Amino acid sequence: MVIRSGMAALLLASCASADRAPPAQENLAATPPMMIMPSSAERGAAFAQARCSSCHAVSGQGPSPLAAAPPLREISRRYPVEQLGEAFAEGFVTTHSTMPEFVLDGGQNRDLIAYLASIQTK
Repeated sequence: MVIRSGMAALLLASCASADRAPPAQENLAATPPMMIMPSSAERGAAFAQARCSSCHAVSGQGPSPLAAAPPLREISRRYPVEQLGEAFAEGFVTTHSTMPEFVLDGGQNRDLIAYLASIQTK
Protein backbone atom coordinates (compact mmCIF):
# COMPACT_ATOMS: atom_id res chain seq x y z
CA MET A 1 0.00 0.00 0.00
CA VAL A 2 2.81 2.43 0.85
CA ILE A 3 4.43 1.72 -2.52
CA ARG A 4 1.15 2.39 -4.37
CA SER A 5 0.64 5.66 -2.46
CA GLY A 6 4.19 6.72 -3.31
CA MET A 7 3.70 5.87 -7.01
CA ALA A 8 0.40 7.73 -7.09
CA ALA A 9 2.02 10.80 -5.52
CA LEU A 10 4.82 10.72 -8.11
CA LEU A 11 2.35 10.42 -10.98
CA LEU A 12 0.25 13.29 -9.67
CA ALA A 13 3.33 15.44 -9.15
CA SER A 14 4.54 14.82 -12.71
CA CYS A 15 1.09 15.65 -14.14
CA ALA A 16 0.91 18.87 -12.16
CA SER A 17 4.34 19.98 -13.38
CA ALA A 18 3.50 19.12 -17.01
CA ASP A 19 1.16 22.15 -17.11
CA ARG A 20 3.95 24.53 -16.17
CA ALA A 21 6.53 25.96 -18.57
CA PRO A 22 10.10 24.74 -18.18
CA PRO A 23 12.07 26.81 -15.62
CA ALA A 24 14.41 28.21 -18.28
CA GLN A 25 11.47 29.75 -20.14
CA GLU A 26 9.97 31.19 -16.97
CA ASN A 27 13.24 32.87 -16.01
CA LEU A 28 13.83 34.23 -19.52
CA ALA A 29 11.16 36.91 -19.13
CA ALA A 30 12.62 38.01 -15.80
CA THR A 31 16.17 38.32 -17.16
CA PRO A 32 17.23 41.98 -17.43
CA PRO A 33 18.48 43.15 -20.84
CA MET A 34 22.22 43.02 -21.40
CA MET A 35 24.10 46.25 -20.83
CA ILE A 36 25.70 47.64 -23.95
CA MET A 37 29.26 48.65 -23.23
CA PRO A 38 30.61 51.65 -25.13
CA SER A 39 33.30 50.99 -27.69
CA SER A 40 36.86 52.17 -27.27
CA ALA A 41 36.26 55.05 -29.73
CA GLU A 42 33.09 56.06 -27.83
CA ARG A 43 35.02 56.15 -24.55
CA GLY A 44 37.74 58.15 -26.33
CA ALA A 45 35.12 60.62 -27.58
CA ALA A 46 33.85 61.10 -24.03
CA PHE A 47 37.42 61.61 -22.80
CA ALA A 48 38.13 64.15 -25.56
CA GLN A 49 34.91 66.00 -24.79
CA ALA A 50 35.75 66.17 -21.09
CA ARG A 51 39.46 66.95 -21.32
CA CYS A 52 40.16 68.54 -24.73
CA SER A 53 37.06 70.43 -25.86
CA SER A 54 37.84 73.66 -24.03
CA CYS A 55 40.59 74.28 -26.61
CA HIS A 56 40.13 71.78 -29.48
CA ALA A 57 37.19 71.04 -31.75
CA VAL A 58 36.60 67.40 -30.81
CA SER A 59 33.83 66.52 -33.27
CA GLY A 60 33.88 66.06 -37.01
CA GLN A 61 33.15 69.71 -37.74
CA GLY A 62 33.55 73.29 -36.57
CA PRO A 63 36.50 75.38 -35.47
CA SER A 64 38.43 74.96 -32.24
CA PRO A 65 37.50 77.32 -29.40
CA LEU A 66 41.19 78.28 -29.17
CA ALA A 67 42.49 79.37 -32.58
CA ALA A 68 45.99 77.96 -31.93
CA ALA A 69 44.59 74.51 -31.11
CA PRO A 70 44.04 72.35 -34.19
CA PRO A 71 40.73 70.49 -34.50
CA LEU A 72 41.30 66.92 -33.37
CA ARG A 73 39.93 65.65 -36.70
CA GLU A 74 43.02 67.23 -38.36
CA ILE A 75 45.66 66.02 -35.90
CA SER A 76 46.96 63.42 -38.38
CA ARG A 77 48.14 66.27 -40.60
CA ARG A 78 50.74 67.02 -37.92
CA TYR A 79 51.32 63.65 -36.24
CA PRO A 80 50.70 60.02 -37.21
CA VAL A 81 47.75 59.16 -34.94
CA GLU A 82 48.90 55.59 -34.31
CA GLN A 83 52.21 56.96 -32.99
CA LEU A 84 50.65 59.35 -30.47
CA GLY A 85 50.19 56.55 -27.94
CA GLU A 86 53.76 56.78 -26.67
CA ALA A 87 53.54 60.55 -26.26
CA PHE A 88 50.21 60.25 -24.40
CA ALA A 89 51.62 57.55 -22.10
CA GLU A 90 54.82 59.43 -21.26
CA GLY A 91 53.37 62.92 -21.02
CA PHE A 92 52.40 64.94 -24.03
CA VAL A 93 54.18 68.31 -24.17
CA THR A 94 53.98 70.85 -26.98
CA THR A 95 55.91 73.98 -27.77
CA HIS A 96 53.08 76.35 -26.82
CA SER A 97 52.30 77.13 -23.20
CA THR A 98 48.52 76.88 -23.48
CA MET A 99 48.63 73.11 -23.97
CA PRO A 100 48.73 71.44 -20.54
CA GLU A 101 50.97 68.44 -19.98
CA PHE A 102 49.02 65.25 -19.38
CA VAL A 103 49.69 61.53 -18.99
CA LEU A 104 47.09 58.91 -19.93
CA ASP A 105 46.76 55.41 -18.51
CA GLY A 106 46.69 52.45 -20.90
CA GLY A 107 42.91 52.36 -21.34
CA GLN A 108 42.57 56.12 -21.84
CA ASN A 109 45.42 56.00 -24.32
CA ARG A 110 43.83 53.22 -26.41
CA ASP A 111 40.43 54.89 -26.29
CA LEU A 112 41.67 58.32 -27.32
CA ILE A 113 43.77 56.89 -30.16
CA ALA A 114 40.75 54.88 -31.38
CA TYR A 115 38.62 58.01 -31.32
CA LEU A 116 41.21 60.17 -33.06
CA ALA A 117 41.69 57.53 -35.76
CA SER A 118 37.92 57.41 -36.31
CA ILE A 119 37.49 61.15 -36.96
CA GLN A 120 40.50 62.04 -39.11
CA THR A 121 39.91 63.94 -42.33
CA LYS A 122 42.36 64.03 -45.22
